[in-house]
Amino acid sequence: MGKLKFASLKGFVSLFLVGVSLSAALASCSGNNSNPSATSSGGATPAAKTGDVEVTLVSYAVTRAAYEKIIPQFTAKWKQEHNQNLTFNQSYGGSGSQARAVIDGLEADVVALALALDTKKIEQAGLILPGWETEAPNGAIVTKSVAALVTRDGNPKKIQTWADLAKDGVKVITANPKTSGGARWNFLGLWGSITRTGGDDAKAQEFVNKVYKNVPVLPKDAREASDVFFKQGQGDVLINYENEVILAGLNGEKLPYVVPDVNISIDNPVAVVDKNVDKHGTREVAEAFVKFLYTPEAQREFTKVGFRPVDPTVGEEVANQFSKIKTLFTAQDLGGWDAIQKNFFDDGAVFDKIQSAK
Repeated sequence: MGKLKFASLKGFVSLFLVGVSLSAALASCSGNNSNPSATSSGGATPAAKTGDVEVTLVSYAVTRAAYEKIIPQFTAKWKQEHNQNLTFNQSYGGSGSQARAVIDGLEADVVALALALDTKKIEQAGLILPGWETEAPNGAIVTKSVAALVTRDGNPKKIQTWADLAKDGVKVITANPKTSGGARWNFLGLWGSITRTGGDDAKAQEFVNKVYKNVPVLPKDAREASDVFFKQGQGDVLINYENEVILAGLNGEKLPYVVPDVNISIDNPVAVVDKNVDKHGTREVAEAFVKFLYTPEAQREFTKVGFRPVDPTVGEEVANQFSKIKTLFTAQDLGGWDAIQKNFFDDGAVFDKIQSAK
């Protein structure tokens, strides 16, 4: 049975408006992000060794609150160990938009995006070397979350599990998985709730068909889905990330929500952008920063804004802060992102078939 919690409307909507906007095109950054003294060999130049150094972090919107705490800790550590002033340029926005910005020329040294599929797009563009998943601990997954079902006040439809979303008379708000990374996680949560509990693909498709028949509109992204649910008042339940609802609650806002105890592990990867760090001469500091993100100090900052940690020690410390999950599955359990994209979201794949059956 899911665990019911409460978090408020005004701040949740504000969170999306702040979060998903391209809030920070590059803070304190000119149009040229590269270090003019950088070599193409990947090592830091003599100037970078003795002078100041800049690193560009590109991430998705809701991580900003955590990185604003983590970055000062790392820059102080780097200064102490290397006697070098370190400045971070930061950009936050929707994960898919951020991946596209990097591909189109935003010279990120480190990318921390919402799903591996976005990072793979940067790899496919030739900016990140294959095998980046092995370059950091835990398969390069730095934070985790799960899906949450945000309900109306008092939960009048008595929604507790994924199965409740397929009931007659329940209107479900979720974005379009063809255009939204977050909506892909929502879709996988629905699918895996069947296949990871004894059902086969046929039963999963039948169930997901029923749910999407209860979806009145398909907004293009999570921000629009939030607007549909809150501003337009449509729907009985909104599928969202647990960490976003928790962060709204930490900001003093109240929203009722349920975390199903069969759930998808929403795994968020981090990667060094090889082509850019070699161009800028920032590989050493970029790799050190990625490594720092796995330390207990950094992991605690992530948990403060609603993410589930990957560090086991910190996980034990904060275990009581999160709803218990009985059956937790991952994208790998569903075949990995390449297979997921092909099987579910490519043109003519399962999602298109589900839509044509509505």
